[in-house]
Amino acid sequence: MNSLFKHTIIIVLSLFITNIGIAQTKNLKVAEVKVYGNCGMCKKKIEKAGNAKGVSTTVWDAKIEMATITIDSTKTSIDQVLKKIATVGYDNEKYRAEDSVYDKLHGCCQYDRPAKTNK
Repeated sequence: MNSLFKHTIIIVLSLFITNIGIAQTKNLKVAEVKVYGNCGMCKKKIEKAGNAKGVSTTVWDAKIEMATITIDSTKTSIDQVLKKIATVGYDNEKYRAEDSVYDKLHGCCQYDRPAKTNK
């Protein structure tokens, strides 16, 4: 079986299992977003920042640097989850982590950062 296919199945099953707590709501929203990182330590920190019981779940794939975020839209937003992920040092498609927080990441977690934009 193709490795990417296996990985996709694992992500889908993980989302199904972890979303049981919020799957009852009609306000469920799912987004796939770019979140930079490198390794298993990054995965733990990104998912911990993006998970809130009954509110949101985050599953991050290190190989493709993508997070699947599922939320109850009556309790939070995708933006709020992405802000939380940035506060622990991980740039994403909407928010850039503070340089001082990024600099404190373990050496293996310091990914190649996208260039700063002036907004």
